[in-house]
Amino acid sequence: MDISRSEQRILHLLAQGGSIAPVKDAHGRIIGAECFTREGWRLSAFDLPLFRKLKRRRAISSAGSQPYRITRRGLELVRSQPDNR
Repeated sequence: MDISRSEQRILHLLAQGGSIAPVKDAHGRIIGAECFTREGWRLSAFDLPLFRKLKRRRAISSAGSQPYRITRRGLELVRSQPDNR
């Protein structure tokens, strides 16, 4: 399955140890998301529709109210790169 360039970029970042922190409203619904690198930098090119696409493809998941991380399915979708750790 092909994925877009922006999805590819996010999955590479997550494969290297990054995470996605959801922003929730008072009712507990996700109204936004912030993507962080393993060094703690926030990626500005990440938005809610991209978060939903990755979640719908089961490339990311969260367990125990922790930040979203890449899944095995996400690792299969991402194309290997020399700098991917």
